[in-house]
Amino acid sequence: MASFVTEVLASSGRLEKEDLGTKINRLSRRVEEVKGEVCDMINKKYDEFLPSMQSAEYLVTQVNNLNKDVDLLKLRIENEVQNDLKVAISEFTELKQQLEKNTIILAVLQQLQEFNSAIEKYNLTLSERNYISAAEHLEKAQSCLKTLKSRKGFELQVLKSLGIELTVQKQNMLYHLGEEWQKMAVWKLPPSKDYSSLEMILKTELHLCALPSTDESRSGPILGSVLQALAILGELNTKLKFFSQLLLNYILKPLVKYPSLHVLVESQPQGVIVRFESMKTELEHPSPPQVFMKLKLVLGLLHKHLLDAPLESQKVLEGNKVVLAEVLGDLIWEEISEAIIKDCLVYSIPTNSSKLELYEEVIKATEEFENTLKGMRYLKGDATELLKYARNVNAHFASKKCQDVIVTARNLMTSEIHNTVKITPESKVTLPKLQSPSGEKVKGQKSPSHEASALENEVKLSPHTFSLPTCRISESVEKLMQLAYQTLSEATASNPPCSIQLFYTVRNIFHLFYDVVPTYHKQNLQKLPQLSAIHHNNCMYIAHHLLTLGHQFRYHLPAPLIDGAATFVDMVPGFRRLGTETFLAQMRTQKEELLDRLSNARSFSNMEDEENYNAAHKAIRQVIHQLSCLGKVWQDVLPVTLYCKAMGTLLNTAITEMISKITALQDISTEDGERLYALCRTMVEEGPLVFTPLPEESKNKTFQQEVPVYVQKWMKFKELMIILQANLQEIIDRWADGKGPIATEFSTNEVKNLIRALFQNTERRAAALARIK
Repeated sequence: MASFVTEVLASSGRLEKEDLGTKINRLSRRVEEVKGEVCDMINKKYDEFLPSMQSAEYLVTQVNNLNKDVDLLKLRIENEVQNDLKVAISEFTELKQQLEKNTIILAVLQQLQEFNSAIEKYNLTLSERNYISAAEHLEKAQSCLKTLKSRKGFELQVLKSLGIELTVQKQNMLYHLGEEWQKMAVWKLPPSKDYSSLEMILKTELHLCALPSTDESRSGPILGSVLQALAILGELNTKLKFFSQLLLNYILKPLVKYPSLHVLVESQPQGVIVRFESMKTELEHPSPPQVFMKLKLVLGLLHKHLLDAPLESQKVLEGNKVVLAEVLGDLIWEEISEAIIKDCLVYSIPTNSSKLELYEEVIKATEEFENTLKGMRYLKGDATELLKYARNVNAHFASKKCQDVIVTARNLMTSEIHNTVKITPESKVTLPKLQSPSGEKVKGQKSPSHEASALENEVKLSPHTFSLPTCRISESVEKLMQLAYQTLSEATASNPPCSIQLFYTVRNIFHLFYDVVPTYHKQNLQKLPQLSAIHHNNCMYIAHHLLTLGHQFRYHLPAPLIDGAATFVDMVPGFRRLGTETFLAQMRTQKEELLDRLSNARSFSNMEDEENYNAAHKAIRQVIHQLSCLGKVWQDVLPVTLYCKAMGTLLNTAITEMISKITALQDISTEDGERLYALCRTMVEEGPLVFTPLPEESKNKTFQQEVPVYVQKWMKFKELMIILQANLQEIIDRWADGKGPIATEFSTNEVKNLIRALFQNTERRAAALARIK
């Protein structure tokens, strides 16, 4: 039988009629014959050399001819047979591609048939209200369409129409499911969307009805079928999310926010109705146990009538078994727990450390509330942020206490400064009662009693040695200091972390005062002398207490405060500097005003001119009036010594300016001298009146008699008045060769200038000038 290759080549018409296989066999036989002859030739080689030689050459020629025939045959096969093989392979590939295309077409037709069958079954089951089966068929149709669309290079115009049909059917089913859901959870909301109003919340109702309908199939309660169908379609979360927002805004959050709001439950044949009522209460914020009780009532009703539907194990949501309560819990828990913390637990944090023990009831109620929700499957896992917040009461107490202290302190700092109270050496701050420090003393540290006994001496100090002098301070500053003492007392009764936080809150109070008061009251402190004096006293009062404030509580505070960190002494220089700088700035302002008024006196020259004299007299009256006004606002405010120094400095500024102007005059007539003397006498008579003591201090007149002590140029001013009325001889006598009272106050040049201005150029004047050395 001819080979396959031979048949192919023969059918192509490219070979001769002779069979290639036959020729190859014949050629092989011929090769065998030649091989035998060669062997015979070799055997006879040594017997018959010459005859065999010729025979060998003949055989070689025949072998070469056979080799040529073999090469020609191989070349023919390569050129003709292999080309025919390529053509055959190409035809076979085309047949294979056609077969694959036919297979794909069959698969597409099968998918289209399955899609059509799924849609038909969906319509049938939907009409029977078998929502679970309808949803499964719809999902199967969706899967078929997805498979069809995923085939690349194979697109059908009908796919777009199928997608539109599938979308329409899905929306149709969601509409039916929505209608069923609305029958189970019916909301009656107030006309206004303002759910922050208690009046609107009272108009809210929720009707829960989970009983099967009269025409329901035997597959079970329709609630489970509806919810399962929504889960299959992936719309359960969306439906419950909308429901959860209504639940939060109109029921749960208002129950947390309003203490007067209570839940009314009305039972119906097919379910329950949830309503609200308002009851009078004096509470501004509800207590946590009350809030938890209300929330458990509402969530329990939802679990019983809506979320406890029997679900089959095949019902899955994102790969997990559907637990309706968990789905709703995930949607509402974050917001409701935040609302409970913000509107309830925050206000339940005690403001006094003595009430911290009572807070254990709140922690217990919170734990019971969460356990109840876990039992109804609303929550899963360990402690939530709500319970963590309740258990961390010590930290929240410290934070709330510190926040309240800072807010109270800031309100005091921004209140009016001019409301004052009087402080006397007998005034004392009522210190809180502190328990004796427990435990052993720190090594190398003496107790307060040892330190006090070490300071005792036979010579006793005055009880007022370290007291603040009598003055007036702001009422707000006194309250601020009382707040500091109360807070430190609270720190001694708290746990160590809270105690440390409260201590540094007190330090922050004084840092806040240092920054806020000078900025907030800046304009008033600059413009109103009384307020600058009160602010000075406030700073000195605070600095006075800061010296011992830390030491008083040191042994009742935890480490590292007991080891020396409980101190306020480092803040004392800053407060003293703050008060001093503010008052000195006011003093500079008053000095500038005094000098500005005296600048209108026209340098006290040419007093014979009535206009000049009136201007000078007016300037003197203005100076005295300014000093008098300052005396009225400062005398009852500043300590006596500081008041005298301040008024003496200002009075000294005025008379120093007058002395410099008068001694600079080059010509003083007799009338000028009399008028200058009158002006100076006005200053001498009325200037010291600012040192007149208050009625309650009338017994202490020593500071009034010591005007020269506080007014540095007072004696010089009096000597100037004497010079203005004296003759040459009297001036020479008071000079007393540089040892008299005039020489004590005036320099040689000043006396000579006055003599030249007061007296005409005569021999007596020249002689007098010669004696002034």
